[in-house]
Amino acid sequence: MKRRDFGQYCGLARALELVGERWALLIIRDLAGRPQRYTDLFEGLPGIPTNMLSTRLKELEQAGLVERRIAPAPQRGVLYDLTPAGHSLEPAIIALGRWGAGLLDAKPRPGDVLPPASVTMTLRAVFDAEAAAGLTATWEIHAADMVLYAAVTDGRLEAGVGPAPVDPDLVITFEPEPDDLPSYRSLIRAIKCGLVKVEGRRTLLDTFLRVFAPPQDAQVETSRTPPMGATADGTV
Repeated sequence: MKRRDFGQYCGLARALELVGERWALLIIRDLAGRPQRYTDLFEGLPGIPTNMLSTRLKELEQAGLVERRIAPAPQRGVLYDLTPAGHSLEPAIIALGRWGAGLLDAKPRPGDVLPPASVTMTLRAVFDAEAAAGLTATWEIHAADMVLYAAVTDGRLEAGVGPAPVDPDLVITFEPEPDDLPSYRSLIRAIKCGLVKVEGRRTLLDTFLRVFAPPQDAQVETSRTPPMGATADGTV
């Protein structure tokens, strides 16, 4: 498949030449959560044809945004991971997600799914670095069959898909409503309503709300550009 060429000496045009094709940014979004196998990416992107996924991965590799590496023992096979240039796209993806979130319906459409990588991007988007100054804590979140983690080390956040890389200080488990998705919005609502199970340092539940909930004085701003997967009130 021939890549589009806009023929313009423009940063935006060049960026779109590299990541503007269908599915490209969603692949980068998913890899930002963790390195993945081809089969993991395919399962996490419902609707993508296998030949399209192969083509996009090849294009992103050629652009220097994605690289292959051997999975560490005891795993086997090849993992796809973002290069430093690929990781540098994260602020742009978060900003674009905030903009698109304002166009989401109040409820998911029939058949909609919620990729775990989208929730991790939301956590990164709403993370309050000032509130987390000096904090070191790790949370692991379980919702339906989704497992995520958020690790703050001396105020710096790492959020990803899967179990926490270290023993979590607090494990949060919740079940969304039958007609809801295990989103950030559902998680925050469940915590505030006391509908979560916790294991570990319970005081870190309030800390989670303080660090990852949009600040009250930013509601006017978040109503214009809510975080990825968010509604106008700043929740997802």
